[in-house]
Amino acid sequence: MLFTGKGDSGETSLFGSSARISKNSSRIQALGSLDELNSWLGVCKAKAGAEVQSELAEVQQNLFIIQAELAGVPKNIEESKVKNLGERVEQIEKLLPAIHTFFLPGGSELAAHLDYARTVARRAERSVIGEKLGEFSLAYLNRLSSLLYALARLENHKSGIKEEKPTYE
Repeated sequence: MLFTGKGDSGETSLFGSSARISKNSSRIQALGSLDELNSWLGVCKAKAGAEVQSELAEVQQNLFIIQAELAGVPKNIEESKVKNLGERVEQIEKLLPAIHTFFLPGGSELAAHLDYARTVARRAERSVIGEKLGEFSLAYLNRLSSLLYALARLENHKSGIKEEKPTYE
């Protein structure tokens, strides 16, 4: 069954607990932001080539670990996953021109989707601050937004699309 009706009053429960909490609580809001991010990454994955699809699929799996952790399941993001994201960002940066300014989001369709995913990742990161998480989950989310930015830039670079600077006019 796709629904139980138990949440019709605006409350839900977390994994392993019979206690009911408001769907408007900060923890449920954080879970929703992570879920939205994971769904948006699915859109990006559907538009991407095989290498980026594989990379985003791994990220989606890791987001489920963070969501489970936030819901009370004894799961944690390992430090190696944070390091792997950082190393991947550094690899991508070596392929791109140095950054001296901000750029307008967009370019190719995939780059635009990745840019949007980056903003959702930043919101998800902000939403989990103050929640009970393992020591590497917040760092993972921080690196993830950097990865998404790097992937968006790389996609535009490979597509021959010039990055557009804001004019501030």
